[in-house]
Amino acid sequence: MADSVSELVARARQLEPEDRERLVDLVLESLNQPAADSLDASWEAEIERRLGEFRRGEVQAIDAEAVFAKARHTAR
Repeated sequence: MADSVSELVARARQLEPEDRERLVDLVLESLNQPAADSLDASWEAEIERRLGEFRRGEVQAIDAEAVFAKARHTAR
């Protein structure tokens, strides 16, 4: 296995920098995929929960400009 990795590294070093960067991104993405799938499912559930609260009138929407204005004021 180590020989395979060494061979892959040697071949990767021959790539253009942009291609090496893309390769690294794809390998890291493959390592993170199970976690990303879990997060996607969690966010989907959270979105549905919040949307349900909004539709039932349990929460009210706040205009984005008001939110940003408050954030700017708080940051001072």
